[in-house]
Amino acid sequence: MRSLTVLGSCGAWPEAGRACAGFLVEYDGFRVVLDLGYATLPRLLSYCPKGEVDAVVVTHQHPDHCVDVSALARVRYYEAPDAPPVPLHCTPGTLEVLRALEPSPDPGEVFAVHELASTTRIGPFAVETVELPHYKTNLGVRLTAPGVSLAYTGDSGPSPLLHRLSEGTDLVVSDATLQGEAPQTEPRYVMTATEAARGARGARRLLLTHFWPGSDRSISVAEAGREFDGEVIAAEEGLVVPL
Repeated sequence: MRSLTVLGSCGAWPEAGRACAGFLVEYDGFRVVLDLGYATLPRLLSYCPKGEVDAVVVTHQHPDHCVDVSALARVRYYEAPDAPPVPLHCTPGTLEVLRALEPSPDPGEVFAVHELASTTRIGPFAVETVELPHYKTNLGVRLTAPGVSLAYTGDSGPSPLLHRLSEGTDLVVSDATLQGEAPQTEPRYVMTATEAARGARGARRLLLTHFWPGSDRSISVAEAGREFDGEVIAAEEGLVVPL
């Protein structure tokens, strides 16, 4: 099976019945999680009852992207105490946030922690990262394996580097926090749906995510569709996108 499952699609905090940023990528039995924000863990456990994932990637240290990594540490500590540590590839500062949430069990012992590098390998995936504009260090990631290529922005303001991340991929998962006209402020650290679509040009499909709570997602899809030639999809919890 080769797919991406949406665990959460909200930015900032989860709407009732939803969760914040989180995605489960499966490739021929290998499972990697991209971010685990508020309320994503229960959804992950519906697919991996004991948190049995092969790797976790955290794009940045904001809690709507990493707080449930702390909960996953508890699951692994109590449900799989003899299992080897799960590799955790994360940005600087993420481990400190997790330790502040819960120092025991120490996430640095439950996980095998690696700084998310510009290029690395995670299971079958060659991984490239691009630093994108945000309030904290945020690394967009591109995962490539035979027959599969996808990119994920984490949180990002508009940037020409988005094209480097997305060019030639089958799927771009992009921050689309805002709708309508872009705020006239500089620097910018989150995107409109229109900006997300412009940044994803060169990819085949665009999955919009990180919606501000309460947003009408059909508006975001319509706005992005005016700027992107491929398929535009709104992330919804439980949505499975074939890769």
